[in-house]
Amino acid sequence: MAKPFYRLQRFLRRTQLLLLFLGVAYIMAGSVLLLQRAALVVSQRGLSLTSSFLPLPSLPAPPRVLSGTPVVRAGPVGARLPGSPGRYHASQSDDRAGPQWLLSRNQEIRQLRRRWFHSLMSEQDMTRADPVTARRKVPHKGTYIGCFLDDAKDRALKGTVFYDFRRMTSSLCQDTCSESGYQFAGLEYGSECYCGNRIAGPRMREEECNLDCKGEKGSICGGVARLSIYKVEELLPGQRRYRNVRYRGCFRTPENMTAAGFVRAVKRNLTSQACMEVCMDQEYPLAILQRPHCFCGYATPVFSLHEPVGEELCALANTTIPTATANHLHCQVYQTPVQDSRCTERKFLPEKSSLLVALSSFPGAGNTWVRHLIELATGYYTGSYYFDGTLYNRGFKGEKDYWKSGRTICVKTHESGKRDIEMYDASILLIRNPYRSLMAEFNRKCAGHLGYASDQHWKSKEWPEFVGSYASWWASHVLDWLRYGRQVLVVHYEELQDALVPQLRALAHFLNASVTEERLLCAESNKDGHFKRSGARRPTFDPFTPDMRQLIDGYIGAVDQALRESNQTGLPRDYLPR
Repeated sequence: MAKPFYRLQRFLRRTQLLLLFLGVAYIMAGSVLLLQRAALVVSQRGLSLTSSFLPLPSLPAPPRVLSGTPVVRAGPVGARLPGSPGRYHASQSDDRAGPQWLLSRNQEIRQLRRRWFHSLMSEQDMTRADPVTARRKVPHKGTYIGCFLDDAKDRALKGTVFYDFRRMTSSLCQDTCSESGYQFAGLEYGSECYCGNRIAGPRMREEECNLDCKGEKGSICGGVARLSIYKVEELLPGQRRYRNVRYRGCFRTPENMTAAGFVRAVKRNLTSQACMEVCMDQEYPLAILQRPHCFCGYATPVFSLHEPVGEELCALANTTIPTATANHLHCQVYQTPVQDSRCTERKFLPEKSSLLVALSSFPGAGNTWVRHLIELATGYYTGSYYFDGTLYNRGFKGEKDYWKSGRTICVKTHESGKRDIEMYDASILLIRNPYRSLMAEFNRKCAGHLGYASDQHWKSKEWPEFVGSYASWWASHVLDWLRYGRQVLVVHYEELQDALVPQLRALAHFLNASVTEERLLCAESNKDGHFKRSGARRPTFDPFTPDMRQLIDGYIGAVDQALRESNQTGLPRDYLPR
């Protein structure tokens, strides 16, 4: 009996091998037939096109970068609609025909993928279609200086830094540098803009600046560690427009200005404007006027600009009456458009963090602004539970990183609910006045991160519907994080505005990041960033009806009570019902 079974076993083994071989041969034969058929169809189309005197188009191969490009990170938890409390997805398209409140997350993800696909395809097509395009045929503003080396540890241009990974052009970079008071504008990696009044790097060969501008094909925007530097257009004094120029106030003068780190600038017929121009030329963010002297420098622990004195003391100091004592005791301080560069360099965490810290807020509560401040103060990128292409394109590089990677110091989220909250080991809960939060988020939905909704938007039916759904979300978001969050640090937006340095110091301590006082003062000097809406534009009428106010005030009372019961500081007084 054993021998027949042995023969049967051998037969079955051979049959398995035979069947496997036949299956592989069948698949290969089918593939060959399909390829031959496709070639035949293409050849037939080519003949028909040739017979019609039409040229056969050359189709570029699919870009390989698509297969490895992380476009969207979907969270592990299913998402509700944007109008429902507890879920939120940052809108990727700010140029839609109108506010569409009921687009699902899957629809927005598909739209985002299509945009990335078409943008990548267009870049590949343009590169393949015209590989020998003549360089610098695009007309430019200013004067092109040359290609220079840029070392990340010792920048060739040490002033303002500006990013735009989608629309960077030489004109945009030059305008930014000109408005910031700089003479030179340098472009690198096709999307980075650097400003300065002195070029500290050596000149390189022109061929080494070989990357197209992201927003202007055919125009060179530097290369890898190479800067294409332009001298910006020189305008008449009356035509100059500077950003972030403001009077900081009257302050008591340090006993020894030189020891405090300030540089004396000599200028005849000294005026405040002349003093500012001298300090701008030397790339200092502060101009200190103490007639007949002008000093330039940075805010320091010795001279922090946190204790202004009465303006009458500076008025007395700047008169022509010989009051020597007053002249030496007080000075006027002006903020120049030059950026404080002591805190502009940022990077990912050198080692993967084992703690996942959330930066949680209701939409419109200033999450992007606080991320900007945290990155300035700590020097590390912040991440995001979502992917917002607009933020990534403007320099928030952690936006594209996987939110659980551990490479960012904290992670932005608008989620709520027990399951979402318990994914984090600690959390910063940012709270803002709901009236301002609702208006800020409605502005963003209608006109993007930096735009404003029109009166037509405020009068439309979307605004009451928006308030009806989002007002309850503002309250439930705070209540959920107080209930389910571990190690929650509550930060009030308004208190951060009023006392920026102490609040930033507390945030850095909570994040276990060591920061210097100089870096905190630098963050305060650069607090506005590139995501502050210009001015305080509001609708021409009060958009909140009495019914809306009654609803929102009720939620304010509930949140204030919950904060106090959790041993937290209650809401600021201007939140409470009036």
